[in-house]
Amino acid sequence: MESTWPEGATVTDDGTAATLAAIGPRLRAAREQLGATLTDVSHTTGISLSTLSRIETGRRKPTLEVLLQLAKAYGISLDELAGTAPAAPPRPRTPTPPHPGDDKAVLPLTRYVGGLHAHKHVLPAVDEAPARPRLASHDGYEWLCVLYGRLWLALGEQDLVLSAGDVVEFDTRTPHGVANAGPGGPVEYLIMFGPQGERLRPRTPPPLGRLPDRAGRR
Repeated sequence: MESTWPEGATVTDDGTAATLAAIGPRLRAAREQLGATLTDVSHTTGISLSTLSRIETGRRKPTLEVLLQLAKAYGISLDELAGTAPAAPPRPRTPTPPHPGDDKAVLPLTRYVGGLHAHKHVLPAVDEAPARPRLASHDGYEWLCVLYGRLWLALGEQDLVLSAGDVVEFDTRTPHGVANAGPGGPVEYLIMFGPQGERLRPRTPPPLGRLPDRAGRR
């Protein structure tokens, strides 16, 4: 039987492209929900740190072998990575013993289909002041807003203690880490993350009474 595919056509359609674009952010979300760093995963799976970073940021398409390794490490199925099955939380395990303060809850707020995406983090209460947060760096840009409690943000050589209402934005290539700043309850904060370095663009409307007329005069 002759093929009915038109000349020059490809099997990949818009739906497949969207699915492939979403895999990297889903892998990052699954890793963060386990409280694991890229270094942890690299040590556990043998996949290089640069490869893991490029896959999560969409600059490299993962092979089936790599996807199988990561799905096993994160305790999720390939269907979940492809978005063809109802989302299910990964099994409560980490590739390596958790670092103090890593037992945070991560609640995705977007569908993670590339570009900017958002999630809410909750750090549990601590009984005593923690050690300085462990630092990590990766491609991207991050906007962070504290909703409740006091958050310790270690950013390069800086140490910031943020409280409810405080907002900070930074290039995630700068080594960074967070922890509950001390006794007093949990910490809740929102994160907007651009895996390719996208930044938020604040827009302020003109003051009332200063709208331009039809001729463009104010």
